[in-house]
Amino acid sequence: MSDGTPADLFFDAAIGLLHRVRDEEAGAISAAGTLLADTVTAGGRLFAFGAGHSSLAAQDVVYRAGGLALMNLLAVPGVVGVDVTPATLGSALERVDGLASAVLGTSPLRAGDALVIISLSGRNALPVEMALSARALGVKVIGVTSVAYAAQTTSRHSSGTFLKDHCDIVLDSKIAVGDAELALDTIPAPFAPASTVVTTALMQAVMATTAATLADRGIEPPLLRSGNVDGGHEWNGRVMAEYGDRIFYRH
Repeated sequence: MSDGTPADLFFDAAIGLLHRVRDEEAGAISAAGTLLADTVTAGGRLFAFGAGHSSLAAQDVVYRAGGLALMNLLAVPGVVGVDVTPATLGSALERVDGLASAVLGTSPLRAGDALVIISLSGRNALPVEMALSARALGVKVIGVTSVAYAAQTTSRHSSGTFLKDHCDIVLDSKIAVGDAELALDTIPAPFAPASTVVTTALMQAVMATTAATLADRGIEPPLLRSGNVDGGHEWNGRVMAEYGDRIFYRH
């Protein structure tokens, strides 16, 4: 690391990654947005899943001002975020075989729905099994991951495969293995992860594409408004009433 403050260099790295995903993943983003719009049009439901810090990008599109009301969080107890104690338990649960199948078996997911699975490495048993099991149910799967991990690490799933191998569409976040953008001679480990910034941007780009695609088809996108603007609660009440059978975070 040379010229510029660490903050400047981090912003530069993050902006560089955002430029890359905008340019290199444009086709996949368009395809993912179209898939979600197709699902909405056909009466299907939308879900997002992520484990640990990958769950942040999933949560960001659920019950979100300016976002699609139909995005639901598929939650796995002990895995969503770092709210368990010890926090390392969440990482351990990601490696447990059978957990994803148990969760899907008690979830509302059904054939014709769409599921976005977010996993930076895509190597742990949970996201791989989640994708395999969801597709076996007839669910369309969009994977958001760093494809580099498949070339530079080994899978932790019994099949030896990665999340990217079991998706209808893959969005590559371009994050380097290890998820740290900066290095200093005075610090023994790389630091400053950018995966949350990039993955969240990818998700919002897909959401924007979905909304615009629905509008192009003459369908009003079921968008939520901020509850902190006049009329926001009334607007959201109307949307939730209209699409209540496809919104699961209310119950």
